[in-house]
Amino acid sequence: MGDTEYPINLTEQEREKLESIISYGRHSAQKITRARILLKADDGESDSAIAEALDCSRSTAWRTRKKFNERDRIEAIERKNPDRNYETKLDGREEASLIHLARSEPPEGRSRWSLRVLAEKFENLDETDVESISHETVRQTLKKTNSNLINPNSDILRAVNGAASLRGNTS
Repeated sequence: MGDTEYPINLTEQEREKLESIISYGRHSAQKITRARILLKADDGESDSAIAEALDCSRSTAWRTRKKFNERDRIEAIERKNPDRNYETKLDGREEASLIHLARSEPPEGRSRWSLRVLAEKFENLDETDVESISHETVRQTLKKTNSNLINPNSDILRAVNGAASLRGNTS
């Protein structure tokens, strides 16, 4: 973890941006620490000296230097990599199949669907190409589409549907 492996040479604008992060506004402690690391590294301090002064580990100082040199410079202080692309697990057709399954009758012996049972049944459908799906993917898909796991025959759903049809008749 050499200090010269990832040298820091801040521009005047970068230095001003980092100083404003430290001085003004509300930022996470982690972001402020990373900004302070970059400022001290630009002043020529070693990772050991930075770690001691800021009460962090040498590897934190080294990783911040590394991210600064490898990423879009000032983005090194951000928590997550902004360039990361998350692959979608389901396409639109598969999402529609999942929602249709969630709105169907729950399996025998259950009063309603659980996320895990829904994921298991969805994997076994012939019409989908999904080999495996987690309950978390099911949850996120249902949340994204404003769906839920209420039993289609439940009193709650009947009451909501009845109220909706009453509202439709009065207008």
